[in-house]
Amino acid sequence: MAAQAQGASELEILVQRCSVLGDPSARLACFDALAKKGPLASTPPANGAAPGTKAVPETEAQAVIAPAVAAARAEAAPTAMAAVAAAEPEKELSRMVQRWELDQPSKRGVFSFSPHRDTYLLLANYSNGTNDGPFKEFTPAGLKSQHVELSYQLSFKMKMMEGIANSPFDLWFAYTQQSFWQAYNRSASSPFRETNYQPELMAVAPLTAGIGEARLRYVNFGLVHQSNGQTSTLSRSWNRLYAEVGGEWGKHFSGSLRYWRRLDNAKSDNDNIDISDYMGRGDLRLAYRNAGHEYSLLARRNFSTNHGFLQLGWNFPLRDNLKGYLQGSSGYGQSLIDYNYAQLSVGAGVLVEF
Repeated sequence: MAAQAQGASELEILVQRCSVLGDPSARLACFDALAKKGPLASTPPANGAAPGTKAVPETEAQAVIAPAVAAARAEAAPTAMAAVAAAEPEKELSRMVQRWELDQPSKRGVFSFSPHRDTYLLLANYSNGTNDGPFKEFTPAGLKSQHVELSYQLSFKMKMMEGIANSPFDLWFAYTQQSFWQAYNRSASSPFRETNYQPELMAVAPLTAGIGEARLRYVNFGLVHQSNGQTSTLSRSWNRLYAEVGGEWGKHFSGSLRYWRRLDNAKSDNDNIDISDYMGRGDLRLAYRNAGHEYSLLARRNFSTNHGFLQLGWNFPLRDNLKGYLQGSSGYGQSLIDYNYAQLSVGAGVLVEF
């Protein structure tokens, strides 16, 4: 009993030492540290002495410490809240910085999949014209493409290397596939009218220049191949080198501007030697995002031939990563087989974010 009284006395002394601290946060920290020590023992007996001392029972220690800790927390709470209120707000996260891993906190290492272009499914894509010319020699008489088809696009990218040769450039690989499927054309056995395959390599580095809320985010030097995988007169393909810059304005607007140079336009036997006359020498992409909605624009134009292409999109929340998607386009080059065919299209479906 005497030993327990002695232990309790020592515990009260320690509590008093915490109580006299003037700063509420320091006082709370002292009590928390004291409470974490658990049951307190009195001074151990000298060597050879009878073991007469005992630890202060845990319930007794808690009874002494708990009221003091509660009082200290109540007093320290306003100070802690004031400190939180005075702290600077977190920097607004940039979607473009996150997607291209342009700063150290956003780095995810190599060989991780991330979005590149939109991934979507248009359950119904209506076109005001059907480009049946290229298929005439392969199609039985009387069979034609329908004006409504199903189309989809799959797209991803993956970082292959960080800091190429100790430079700020990262090496990326991307793949985009776009298909146009005559799914509702039962009389023609629902064929895939066209599929385009597009692998590319990109060297991407961060940019920090800007004025006000407008900021350049990255520069990208890329090599891209696009083909429809066909042979003979249905073959369409081209290879390009391009340079691209991307940026953001505030937290809602983003865009990129790309200029390309075709690598294989000197081949006289190329099935689409004049593709640049219709597809242009670059493209512009703009997007506005707010409250889960995104409005997008893709524009291409050859100012020498006055041929171009315009695509507008709107996606909106449905559930989780699934969004409703509306798309409209006008001009040349909706697909490679249509590079020299102008059409107006409107489609509806879903878009997936990952």
